[in-house]
Amino acid sequence: MPKDEASSDDSVTQSDGTWASAKDRVAVTRRRDHDPRVHDVARGRARWCTGLAGAWGTYCRSMAEAGADSINQRSTSQGSTDRGTVDQNRTDQVAVWLRDARTVTVLTGAGISTDSGIPDFRGPRGVWTTNPAAERLSNIADYLADPAVRVEAWKSRRDHPAWTARPNRAHEALVRLERAGLIHTVVTQNIDGLHQKAGSMRVVELHGTVWWAVCLECGLRTPMADVLARVDAGEPDPRCLSCGGIQKSATISFGQPLDRDVLAQAVRAAEESDLFLAVGTSLTVYPAAGLCDVALEAGARLVVINGQPTPYDEKAAAVLRDPIGEVLPRLADAALGEARA
Repeated sequence: MPKDEASSDDSVTQSDGTWASAKDRVAVTRRRDHDPRVHDVARGRARWCTGLAGAWGTYCRSMAEAGADSINQRSTSQGSTDRGTVDQNRTDQVAVWLRDARTVTVLTGAGISTDSGIPDFRGPRGVWTTNPAAERLSNIADYLADPAVRVEAWKSRRDHPAWTARPNRAHEALVRLERAGLIHTVVTQNIDGLHQKAGSMRVVELHGTVWWAVCLECGLRTPMADVLARVDAGEPDPRCLSCGGIQKSATISFGQPLDRDVLAQAVRAAEESDLFLAVGTSLTVYPAAGLCDVALEAGARLVVINGQPTPYDEKAAAVLRDPIGEVLPRLADAALGEARA
């Protein structure tokens, strides 16, 4: 990254691309905020986000692997009841926190969309669990180097369940909470657009969207439907109509940096929250998972709602293992004071 954007003195990542410890990051922030060259928090935040975005390619895969190993060693019973039943006592407590919070931010992952027919990635029936080779389609280096990978990727996009998927009860519950003023921002790792389809207005798409294609040469954005029409017409690897460059979905692949402006929005939402809900995410892919650290360091309560253990369970004020499509509607009912069926 350019030296004028993030120097080695105030970067939040270590030289090997991994995050510094929480304590080190706090110390860095304090040094940065007292640095006479930095006169406002916004500039410091921009540098912080630059460090995170630049570390994406080298860090997220190693964290995913390490996180998976860590998860496998944890007890699946921590903070939970049996799958398939809703722990109403815990749900009611989280509902109280929702009502009392000043600013609530929700981070969502693939687990919130599984009830809409979109499989997750690392779950028992996840895309990469059942077909490990499919992960190559999400690696930017493989995508650029191997035409065969691009051909398979375009087939996968053509057949993506997002085109026909509908929002489920969990998406709708978040909309109800947002319209009641209890949720400020939804930060999603999902690319399916289901939050917007459900009616959420303040959505930060951290990993982009499958509904648009982008040229990796000139940056031209084209509606995905237009490019898929060319695939259906017999173009296995449709090139940019403007410059002839390689196109892909406007999503973040392994090895690609996150959009710094989008990441800055997500960081701001996390650090301004006093209640942070992590829903349907394994919390093993960074920088997204690191938003939990941002919220915690800002003094927020962390609530994890996920079917499997995560590396952040021990830091959470509450952990709910209940099915997301059941617990979020009941959480909304309780927070809004509505009768439950």
